[in-house]
Amino acid sequence: MAQPPKTTILDHFADLDDPRVERTRRHKLVDIIAIAICATICGADSWVHIELFGKSKLAWFQTFLELPHGIPSHDTFGDVFARLDPVQLQNSFVSWTQAIAELLPGEVVAIDGKTARRSYDPAGNKGAIHLVSAWATQNNLTLGQVKTEEKSNEITAIPQLLEMLDLNGCIVTIDAMGCQREIAQQITAGGADYVLAVKENQGRLHEGIRDLFQGAEAWGFDGVPYDYARTVDKGHGRVERRECWTITATDCLDYLDPQGQWSQLKAAVRVVGHRQTGAEQLLAAIRSHWSIENSLHWTLDVTFREDQCRVRKDHGPQNLATLRQIGHNRLKNESTLKVGIQGKRLNAGWDEDYLRKVLLG
Repeated sequence: MAQPPKTTILDHFADLDDPRVERTRRHKLVDIIAIAICATICGADSWVHIELFGKSKLAWFQTFLELPHGIPSHDTFGDVFARLDPVQLQNSFVSWTQAIAELLPGEVVAIDGKTARRSYDPAGNKGAIHLVSAWATQNNLTLGQVKTEEKSNEITAIPQLLEMLDLNGCIVTIDAMGCQREIAQQITAGGADYVLAVKENQGRLHEGIRDLFQGAEAWGFDGVPYDYARTVDKGHGRVERRECWTITATDCLDYLDPQGQWSQLKAAVRVVGHRQTGAEQLLAAIRSHWSIENSLHWTLDVTFREDQCRVRKDHGPQNLATLRQIGHNRLKNESTLKVGIQGKRLNAGWDEDYLRKVLLG
């Protein structure tokens, strides 16, 4: 057998617990996972597609996988991923991502949730799964994700996601669902800064920030240290203007948080954050947070057809979502081919050398 390519698939996914009874293991688990990852990169969106891709690339896979009984059937792929521990698969994904990602000092990591709409199972009375993801906005990589049963459970999922990741030196942005004192404390304890949206779910804080800025504006910010930034974007027949004011005065922040319950609170805007910085950087962090919708969620819906996926059995939806995140990361990380994600998926399916390049990063 030829020397296995250093795809790191074998390194990071070889130690997963096999959920099958030993006597039924005709195919090696790492072979199943490697084929599924490669197939997902190349455009496969279902277990049937993954089987077809594996059979079409059998000779190539035999250069680095054992495949004692050839390519598994689509039923085998479906059964294995329905029973495979999704936390273990996710941890392997995080391990692989952290091995290739170099988070920059001050990099914005946006945390947000997305529902896989077709994953609901009316027959089994199971709702659609909701996935909370961490998106490195400068690396254009998903760092990890955690499943919840519904959007309202993001408050419990976010701490689990933060626990998985090393975000030291980053700026973590979260929408109003994650504006919780405990989450702010966890972020700063990990050496990161935070920018949290504040809405009515934090009633007193929301009212305090509103009153603070209304009062400061009424007096023309006289005696209130503040910073201001503005951006203007033109495109698609529209002009978008964004303005941001920050107040960092200690007495103003004490008014908002008299008991010091918000960890290392250093600025008030329409968001709150740790880092002592100007309005321009805070506005940039807020805008970067929106990229998780445009660069990740939109691509998963349109290119990977996540909202159309009908896989529903047991852990299958969550594990297939992880495969899509792996594929998205590898394709985003590959920069030699100057086309979009869909073009890269097609080219990886046609050109085995390019697929190898995508895997190697």
